[in-house]
Amino acid sequence: MERTVVLYPGLGVGHLVPMVELAKVFLRHGLAVTVAAVKPPLDSPDFSAAVARFAECNPAINFHVLPPPPPPPAPVGSGSDGKSASPIVGMLGFLNAMNAPLRDFLCSLPSVDALIVDMFCTDALDVASELRLPVYVFFTSAASDLAVFLHLTSMRDSINTSFGELGDSMIHIPGCPPFKASELPSDILSDNEASRLILLMFRRHPESRGILVNTFESLETRALRALEDGLCVPGRATPTVYSIGPIVSGGGGSDKDHDCLRWLDAQPDNSVVFLSFGSLGRFCKKQLEEIAIGLQKSEKRFLWVVRSPRIDEKNVFEPLAEPDLDALLPAGFMEATRGRGLVVKLWAPQVEVLRHRATGAFVTHCGWNSTLEGITAGMPLLCWPLYAEQRLNKVFVVEEMKLGVEMRGYDEEVVVAEEELEAKVRLVMESEEGKQLRARSAARKKEAEAALEEGGSSHAAFVQFLSDVENLVQN
Repeated sequence: MERTVVLYPGLGVGHLVPMVELAKVFLRHGLAVTVAAVKPPLDSPDFSAAVARFAECNPAINFHVLPPPPPPPAPVGSGSDGKSASPIVGMLGFLNAMNAPLRDFLCSLPSVDALIVDMFCTDALDVASELRLPVYVFFTSAASDLAVFLHLTSMRDSINTSFGELGDSMIHIPGCPPFKASELPSDILSDNEASRLILLMFRRHPESRGILVNTFESLETRALRALEDGLCVPGRATPTVYSIGPIVSGGGGSDKDHDCLRWLDAQPDNSVVFLSFGSLGRFCKKQLEEIAIGLQKSEKRFLWVVRSPRIDEKNVFEPLAEPDLDALLPAGFMEATRGRGLVVKLWAPQVEVLRHRATGAFVTHCGWNSTLEGITAGMPLLCWPLYAEQRLNKVFVVEEMKLGVEMRGYDEEVVVAEEELEAKVRLVMESEEGKQLRARSAARKKEAEAALEEGGSSHAAFVQFLSDVENLVQN
């Protein structure tokens, strides 16, 4: 009898992408898969286009966009003064309200053998419990992040202050390199509703039957061992952690005809620096100018994805306007770099660019999807974190994995200076240190490939996960 799993991603394309890739893994193992997607509360062309593209490219996966929840009595995430609260509060409130549409959808299906929920959708554990469904969490960031966030829930109970008041004090988490408290996600730093809800969310992870993590054993050995040994959840049982990655897009499809790939075809091997900052990454005009000047002075080839500055900082799903490059970039920049540089508006096929023979380095915001795409392409990483857990990922990439360098100044009130960008680009592309970095990156790429092969660590972990689900269903 064919088993059926339902995958429930969180809000945003960044959470939908790894769920779709996980769905493909289930298909390869002979299971039927449905992705129950959550449409953002505000209209998002990026989301709608992504769902349509995924559905067209993956006809064996059933995609269902859940209807919106009943309207709340007051706007989700609004404060007592009527002003909008933290975006994370609104997002988690919206996902909580999605329990009703999710429950109705699951009840409408002829059979469901397991529910896989996104790391932000832990309120859905209540739906699974009500329907007596085995439920697992898909943690779409690093195992090191999982170790940190699970441990923070107990650590918060033992300190008499907020994490933000710890400033640059070092935090020590089992299985992770030490990091500054200020490198935690900004929403966790304050003693407010956002921090409370986030820690509650991670406190609920151990209620699941297990946690699937998008990583591989040799990349995060220490963190995975600490999780397995129960060191990150003091006083409670840790569910089984399955390291099943790297799960990244395979590329291909219509994206292979993008103009930027044809431009790369004309460039020498390993010569192009690729700059891309994720679906939510945008910079102010001053920062865009500094990047442009740094690239020009570096004299290196580059491919740069540029987005317009954000208008409403609280609306993370704000529709993208096409950037006016003449208005945003320094006068004469496009002409001065013609031939050795290409600026792409809004979006580029990232996986294909990273895997292209001409690409030699990746300037990234350290979102975990992008980080894994860079690692699996064998790219040295120039780390420029922007939001969420990306500062922690920078620490793990630079200090633990030794696969990247830090772009200094990203965490200051002023912009990252052109001199810093030029220096780091030259370091990675020219120096002996850069040569060693590229060698380590190439070795990690091979390890990632081996982990996914039959008999590899991630393949074995996924087979074990399927066996555990089967035992639950039969019993």
